[in-house]
Amino acid sequence: MKVLGQAIVLCARAAPLASAISLGVMLVNGVTPVALAWSTKLLVDGLSEHDAGQLRLGVAGLVVTGLLTPLVSQVRRYYDQEMSRRITLRTQVDLFTAVSQHDGLAEIENSGFHDRLRIAREASCFAPMQITSSLLTMTSSVITLAGFGYTLLRWNGWLAVLVLLSALPTLYAQVWLARRRGEMIVRTSPYWRRQAFYAALLLDQRAAKEIRLFGLAPFFRTRMTRELRAGQREERTQDRYAFVVDLALSAMTGIVAGAALAYFATRIFAGHGTAGDLMVLIAALASVQMALTTVVMDVATMGQLLMTFGHYIDITGIIRTRPRRYPVTALPPLASGIEFRDVWFRYAPDHDWTLRGLNLAIPRGTSMALVGANGAGKSTIVKLICGFYPVTRGAITWDGVDIGDIAPAELRRRIRATFQDFMTYELAAADNIAAGDITAQADRPALEAAATWAGIDRTLTALPNGYDTMLSRTFSDGADRADPAGVLLSGGQWQRLALARAVLRRSADLLILDEPSSGLDAHAEHEVHHRLAELRRGRTSLLISHRLNTVRDADVIVVLAAGAVVEQGDHDSLMAAGGPYAEMFRLQAAGFAEVVP
Repeated sequence: MKVLGQAIVLCARAAPLASAISLGVMLVNGVTPVALAWSTKLLVDGLSEHDAGQLRLGVAGLVVTGLLTPLVSQVRRYYDQEMSRRITLRTQVDLFTAVSQHDGLAEIENSGFHDRLRIAREASCFAPMQITSSLLTMTSSVITLAGFGYTLLRWNGWLAVLVLLSALPTLYAQVWLARRRGEMIVRTSPYWRRQAFYAALLLDQRAAKEIRLFGLAPFFRTRMTRELRAGQREERTQDRYAFVVDLALSAMTGIVAGAALAYFATRIFAGHGTAGDLMVLIAALASVQMALTTVVMDVATMGQLLMTFGHYIDITGIIRTRPRRYPVTALPPLASGIEFRDVWFRYAPDHDWTLRGLNLAIPRGTSMALVGANGAGKSTIVKLICGFYPVTRGAITWDGVDIGDIAPAELRRRIRATFQDFMTYELAAADNIAAGDITAQADRPALEAAATWAGIDRTLTALPNGYDTMLSRTFSDGADRADPAGVLLSGGQWQRLALARAVLRRSADLLILDEPSSGLDAHAEHEVHHRLAELRRGRTSLLISHRLNTVRDADVIVVLAAGAVVEQGDHDSLMAAGGPYAEMFRLQAAGFAEVVP
């Protein structure tokens, strides 16, 4: 009932006029069959009894219902379409607003959440409209039942009750089927998600080279087909249940209707009624059966729709909840530094610890580098500083304030970063840079200055439409452009553009660089390394890199292993200590040593 109420409120708020007109149409639709049957009775009786009054009333009733029925149908069709458009707009905005209001990454990186999100997204496009439509149709059918039920009760109360009671097994069976179908939709959601993934992969431009080179198309196509068949197998089983149940129910209702019709015909043949009465009774019997079936099917359909639409209600519930109040909503510039105090963290209760009692201080103005083997916890430290996950135990402080008490948007306003898995947005070049600080989208000089610093300005200026060129072959800005198909950048060019995005945000106090030169050639890496060294000088920065030649000029180098600090210091002191850092550095340097015959 909660979900049903929210679906009705959603329709009323999204399309109030269309909802009101649909309600009026429902009332007219409920009365029309009764009016049509009684008008027919008056016409037939007027003709057989030569009663001009009944004849005129019957003709008038038929004319009015004949004009009203198609008019109401057209009005409903138009306003149903309008209601559907408005509801889809409202639900999509609310759904993605709710998704974006999750401050962290826990939900986005959870496959179960994606399954529920897919169901919610699909249901939100049609469920509110169909729920409301089913409710209105059901109410209309109840009005029809009331009109014709009275007619049947006048002739034989027990038979009328038998016809009405015959709907109970149908109602129970259809509700049972609807529940099974709703559970099947939830159960098969992972199949459809994986099938969509493999289908998208086969069309992915980035994956096309490897798929063709390694002959992976049959492999992924087989996977896609397997998921498709698994989903269809579940649907087929459900359809077989529905086929058997519906067949049995149809036979039962047919027998009841036939018995009732035989009884009424026998009574009228014996002289207990007129030909007009028989027509009304036939119409009443057919309409009652139709109305009962409609009510039962609408109840069952609503049950299934409410089950799937419940996922939308749950996900968008975050919009209706009171936002969490953070003690710190305005963060002053970093004064002392950032500190990890006995931080323990794992991504799930059944996972191993990623960080184990980490203690780490990043004083203001310090250039710090994090090094270590894969899985040592470097990227996790970045995620925690950005507030993407709460720590499991311990605390991370910003000038002594626990970052859990700082509004996430305010904390992130003080951070600029480039990640190893940076995004290549299929947008214009200017928009790709502006993603680093969307408030600077209209500040073209600032965008160009960031691009110039990253060494990508000349490349972008030389594009067919300069900074307005689409960096995509999937989308374009229209046929009137010089290159409507868009342009694709190389990996190194994308890396420079990502660096431009990172340096755009001027309000930031902390600069995070995660493998900032991994996609660059030797000359470009040397150039960017010197630019980054100048940028980091005197600023609070965190550099993550496996190329130790790029971290040797950091003020502090921290070596991580198994989620803990094993040593730290500057390059010279760590080399002198001969520990893990010195071993890694010598191992890398040996690869560049000159071999003398």
